[in-house]
Amino acid sequence: MSDLVILNPYSNRWKAQAQRPALEAALKAFEVDYEIVETSGPGHATQLAETAARNGARRLIAAGGDGTIGEIVNGLYRAVPTGELPVLGIMPLGTANDLVVNLGLPRTIMGAAEAFKRGITKRIDLGRVNDWVYANNSAVGLEPVVTLYNIRMTRLRGVVRYLVAALRAIASSPRWDMQLAWDEGEYSGPVSLVSVGNCPLTGGLFRMAPAADPADGLLTFVYGYAPTKLKMLSLLPRAINGSYVDDPAIHQLYFAHERSAHR
Repeated sequence: MSDLVILNPYSNRWKAQAQRPALEAALKAFEVDYEIVETSGPGHATQLAETAARNGARRLIAAGGDGTIGEIVNGLYRAVPTGELPVLGIMPLGTANDLVVNLGLPRTIMGAAEAFKRGITKRIDLGRVNDWVYANNSAVGLEPVVTLYNIRMTRLRGVVRYLVAALRAIASSPRWDMQLAWDEGEYSGPVSLVSVGNCPLTGGLFRMAPAADPADGLLTFVYGYAPTKLKMLSLLPRAINGSYVDDPAIHQLYFAHERSAHR
């Protein structure tokens, strides 16, 4: 059976589609027997991955960014909700490629093809929010606001876009009132951010859960409240290296099972 390559042509603002010839050349160079299917819209990668897994596929390749990987992981999980999922190779064609960086995987197309051919694998944990599983991180509060600003910007590219999006989000003075509960405690009150990390890095730049390890069986839970724009701005550069969690306004915890967060 050929290995299925699920290519999201829209990844990195359509740049992934232009990489298809290089992708195919790399797979051929390492004599990978493959079939490429391009996605046609949101959710299509999930459908393709689920169908492939139900039909007995043991190895797939995600060709795209973190959003593409997320959809494919969910398709595999729906087909195999218990036990090990099929092997998933990653061709890093996205903007930030957070999961690739977090896992120390090759960042080039040729390097990714070689790793896939050699069968180099890593077992990692997955988190879950309602019916959606994730390999990297999940968040409410400031991070989703940053993501929305990031999506709307078209002129900037790469991690600079995430940084500018973060500055715009901070300028909007976001605040939420939440009730949070975890295995050993709870919190009720104002919140600026809640981030649950399986991996440390998100947005190509920010170590929102710096202590997270994707293979330790735990999720890293970070929450905090910065009451002013100035306080949020002071935390922003420290979020790049992860030291922001040392601030008294930020709390970093660890737990083995998901608990609910109610807004």
